[in-house]
Amino acid sequence: MDLNEVDAFDKVAQPARRELFRFGVALLFVIGVALFTWLTQGHVSLVMVVAAVIGAYMAMNIGANDVANNVGPAVGSKALTLGGAIAIAAIFEAAGAIIAGGDVVSTIKGGIIDPAAIGDPMTFVWLMMAALLAAAIWLNLATALGAPVSTTHSIVGGVMGGGIAAAGWGIANWGTVGQIAASWVISPLLGGLLAAVLLYLIKRSITYQGDLIEAAKKRVPWFLALMAWAFGTYLVVKGLKKIVEIPFLGAALIGLVIAAIVFFIVRPIVARAADGMQENNKASVNRLFILPLIFAAALLSFAHGSNDVANAVGPLAAINDALTQAGTASKAAIPLWVMLIGALGLAVGLALYGPKLIRTVGHEITDIDPMRAYCIAMAATLTVILASQLGLPVSTTHVTIGAVFGVGFLREYLKSNYDRLEQQVRDLHPESDDDEVMQEYLERFRAAPLKHKKVMLQELKDKDTRREAHISKRQRKGLKKIYKRELVKRSLLLKVIAAWVITVPAAALLAALFFFVIRALFAGG
Repeated sequence: MDLNEVDAFDKVAQPARRELFRFGVALLFVIGVALFTWLTQGHVSLVMVVAAVIGAYMAMNIGANDVANNVGPAVGSKALTLGGAIAIAAIFEAAGAIIAGGDVVSTIKGGIIDPAAIGDPMTFVWLMMAALLAAAIWLNLATALGAPVSTTHSIVGGVMGGGIAAAGWGIANWGTVGQIAASWVISPLLGGLLAAVLLYLIKRSITYQGDLIEAAKKRVPWFLALMAWAFGTYLVVKGLKKIVEIPFLGAALIGLVIAAIVFFIVRPIVARAADGMQENNKASVNRLFILPLIFAAALLSFAHGSNDVANAVGPLAAINDALTQAGTASKAAIPLWVMLIGALGLAVGLALYGPKLIRTVGHEITDIDPMRAYCIAMAATLTVILASQLGLPVSTTHVTIGAVFGVGFLREYLKSNYDRLEQQVRDLHPESDDDEVMQEYLERFRAAPLKHKKVMLQELKDKDTRREAHISKRQRKGLKKIYKRELVKRSLLLKVIAAWVITVPAAALLAALFFFVIRALFAGG
């Protein structure tokens, strides 16, 4: 074997070595959790050790799959590097879990079943272990396939399947199941609609203007103040609710105060930055959104850590409560060691396996720049705030992915519409004009503000110089399809929707199977 063959073999082997390294680190973390639990909680029972291991595995999978929604758009827009995003998310996810994760958690996420219907505490423990393991394995599979799914729906499906296996179909709260099914439609549509509206507002008020820099000086501070209000309100409503309970009106007023402060701080900063711009183009305006996106990624991660860590530690806390108190309850205290397992698991899972989903959310669905990333983050935040006040069931994963697709589909529409206008210019231009004149006119058309474009097009129509279009209707349809494939990946859309639809039933089926296996192992039959 010569040196070239060795080098080629080494390149082929590198991905396998990286995968083996990630698996090794994850295994060491799980083993560490097992040893720690055995040394500190082994007196409770061996079941507690096994449950802690499953909880750690679940927390890692939440970090690998769910956290990508918070930082993916910022990475895709190049506001953050992949390494920087992972570091920020890991720190703020863990901080949110530990600082604002709360002292008490619902033992049954979403009220999907009634714990009182499970009379035997050990049956309840086996149910929770089965639910955790099923949700974790489903998330692991979804991450491997590159499909961002809802961790909340995963654990809800697991609890439902385990509950039905333990006590029959009557234990399930089918009204809640119906609400979850409704969220498959509500969440992405709301997120997509809001993201598209926000992006269109930015385009009309800034990037469609003749002087982009002057428009940015006037309007970017208002957009950043709106972001400050949304994130301030979101942080109080969702991120800090387990520390202090503040009604929505109070949270909105706090957000408004934060927004006012931010507006007066950023207005002169934006003005100075705009005055220093050399080029009057969209790339210059995009730079004004980079720093806010970094703060947004950090705040979203903090709020996510404070809320969704419960998907891992909630069932684990319920198991601990059932084993130590010999009973079942709708609420359970979260010991510090349980919360630490959840927080560290989120960070480890994100660092090891998060990049795949971050790339999916940030790059593979549609191209994202800082302005689009701003709209995605804002849409996700506003949708969660709105839904929480209306009592609508939403998934932050579904909202964020819906917002990404909403931005992509708006880009498709605007691109298609612009190409149609440009083709009209070509069709209406005098036939005597040579290519150089045509190109010069098209350059002026592209650089003109939106209102001026319409005037230029009307002027061409009024000259009555129309000729037959040199691109047929059939050819235009073909070009439109090409643009759609370039701007939004349809195959990924279908894969994501399929993963969303089967999340609850897949997790439920796995949990039912695992319940019977776990019961047989620990009960001997």
